[in-house]
Amino acid sequence: RMIGLLHKTAQSAVIVCFMVFLPAYAGDESAPSGIHWAFVKPQRPSTPPISNTKWPRNDIDRFVLKRIENAGLHPTAEADWRTLMRRVHFDLTGLPPTPAEIVAFERNLKSEPDSAFEKLVDRLLASPHFGEKWARWWMDLSHYGDSDGYLTDQLRPVAWRWRQWVVEAFNRNLPFDRFTVEQLAGDLLPNSTIQQRIATGFLRNTLSNREGGADIEEFRVLQVKDRTSTFGTVWLGLTVGCAQCHDHKYDPITQKEFYQLYAIFNQADELNINAPLPGESKNYKTAKLAYDEKRRELSEPVSDELNDLQKRWEAKLLKTEANPGRDHHWDRELELLGLIWGGHLGEGQLEGLNIVYKPWRERTNIEHERLQDYFISRGSRIDEKKFKELKIGELVKQLNEFKKALQPITRAPTMVQHHVNRPTHLHKRGDFRRKGSLIRPGTPSVLNPPRTKGIFDRLALARWTISPENPLTTRATINRLWQELFGHGLVITPDDFGIRGTIPSHPNLFDWLAAEFVLQKWDMKAMLKMMVMSATYRQDSNRNVAKLFIGHKRQRLSAELIRDNALAASGLLNRNVGGPSVRPPQPDNVIREAFGAKLEVSEGSNQYRRGLYTFIQRTAPFGQMVTFDFPDNNQPCTRRERSNTPLQALNLLNDPNFFKAAQALAARILRDGGKTTRERLNHAFLLCLVRSPLPAECRRLEKYLEAQAAILKDDPEVAKAMGGEPVDGCELAKQAAWVGVASVLMNLDEF
Repeated sequence: RMIGLLHKTAQSAVIVCFMVFLPAYAGDESAPSGIHWAFVKPQRPSTPPISNTKWPRNDIDRFVLKRIENAGLHPTAEADWRTLMRRVHFDLTGLPPTPAEIVAFERNLKSEPDSAFEKLVDRLLASPHFGEKWARWWMDLSHYGDSDGYLTDQLRPVAWRWRQWVVEAFNRNLPFDRFTVEQLAGDLLPNSTIQQRIATGFLRNTLSNREGGADIEEFRVLQVKDRTSTFGTVWLGLTVGCAQCHDHKYDPITQKEFYQLYAIFNQADELNINAPLPGESKNYKTAKLAYDEKRRELSEPVSDELNDLQKRWEAKLLKTEANPGRDHHWDRELELLGLIWGGHLGEGQLEGLNIVYKPWRERTNIEHERLQDYFISRGSRIDEKKFKELKIGELVKQLNEFKKALQPITRAPTMVQHHVNRPTHLHKRGDFRRKGSLIRPGTPSVLNPPRTKGIFDRLALARWTISPENPLTTRATINRLWQELFGHGLVITPDDFGIRGTIPSHPNLFDWLAAEFVLQKWDMKAMLKMMVMSATYRQDSNRNVAKLFIGHKRQRLSAELIRDNALAASGLLNRNVGGPSVRPPQPDNVIREAFGAKLEVSEGSNQYRRGLYTFIQRTAPFGQMVTFDFPDNNQPCTRRERSNTPLQALNLLNDPNFFKAAQALAARILRDGGKTTRERLNHAFLLCLVRSPLPAECRRLEKYLEAQAAILKDDPEVAKAMGGEPVDGCELAKQAAWVGVASVLMNLDEF
């Protein structure tokens, strides 16, 4: 008891000290006394005077250098050009430079030393692979997945359409303010396009439960809470979700204010829409008109009785939804509505129910048709005798025959505003069944809420989010861009800018960047270019002034990029941009962790797509990525961890994907690397490390090659298994030995 009392007393003392001293210290000097730095609008400070005027390349460097000079230190030397080239390739596109690109850049350095690096940066920003690299960054924040989560973890075959939108948005440099508005409320924009509606797929990355007997309203509420918390994490950098059950323990966010945000997202429903890919809509309209005519002819004789049956069926579904667990037969009907409706098209159980909720007169033609199609195929439980009398089974067969003439149209997950206003109540202690006071939509009072008397919907929220009144969106975004490039944020708690978060290491630089972001009209590529062009970014990462949180921090590649790098160096990488998710090979026991899931390995070169496109089964993600710290995609990830474990080394040595890459790299070296061992080693190092080997490295690998070839010559079966596809003019044992060299290079820490 005494130990427990002392622990609680010490804990309280720490919290009190934190609360008292942090606000006075946090943020820039212009913050009003007593107000936490993050809740004050960033003001653009003037660039500071410095002594060393030769080192800075842009204004970022002036702020950084001022701190260095104040500490009596000096900036470190610039990294060599090969290191910089490899660094900026990975940071902007996530792929290593090719030998041809290395040669071209070296030539440009000699002819145009002052502009060569900038031209390289411009080329990378214009690359289609830029969108792939930065889409993965944004997918972490959205906690994207290709399945529902929870026990049954049903698949979402068209979830990738939102991912595709993100890749394209980054590639066309969609300004971040529009990027924000379209993802939060693209469907509410005047005359919204299909692409703007697809953007709202950001809000579809919540978990869904389609299990029979589950309380559908309970899990809908959990989705809305997830969207609310995710919004707070991504755009505000605050732990808004901590106020679901009570007032926030540290930040000035009340439980009522959480439910004011919740009320905004509570009016949104899930809806999958027709979003044809290029070429899909050709001839579709003509064929659809013919199908509609046939449908009317076939269904008209039984339409009145069919409508009566469907209305009874819908009423029974609604009763079951309101009383889960009362009738297991109808619980199963609700589950099937989710499994069958959503199983083939990636559409949710709630989407079908949302149509049921709507009065018949308010439903669109598509909604009428789709729900009736489902009912006549699956709704016979309501009155099986009547179904037989009306010969509904025959009707379904005939309609299915006519449907074969319709070319399938790809669909996309989106959000749509609920057809009527849902009242929102505060949930006492976070329990949705214990309704408190009625809540109106709004934003936390500490963040300068908008003064509006009109409807405050998702579009109004999105516009406030990127308005000057909100002090956090620019800061949260700039901090994550900096973190992605430098390995650490200016605030090292990217998900918490509140009282318990850390203060900025360079507050004036931070506010200058936030203000500059708006002046640059929310141009993401312009901000990234400014950062990578700075002398701060170009410093040698092995010798930067680490204690001042500046310079490029040496860091391991992310889970996806480790595999991408191996595939790129080996020549196996399929560089096609966009498209559905793929399934690379992995051990069968990984996918068995998921409920009823099967391993269906993609065919041909689709096995070698970038990690961005790897199918994400929430209950059993791709094993190799998990080994290398792939985040928990049940919640937003603002910063990936970087661990170092023996399991990772075993994976790189023995995983079939990496062994196949080693075989392909060895064959590439033997085919393209010249005739002598030294020439081939030079080519191998260029492919893997963007440099030439040191003399000691050459000697060591030459000895290794000789020893391995001698061993393998005496065991041709092992040599055949290790070597892979034969390379013309190369002995089997020698080729297998080069596979060993390739594996060594791809297992280097430097690689």
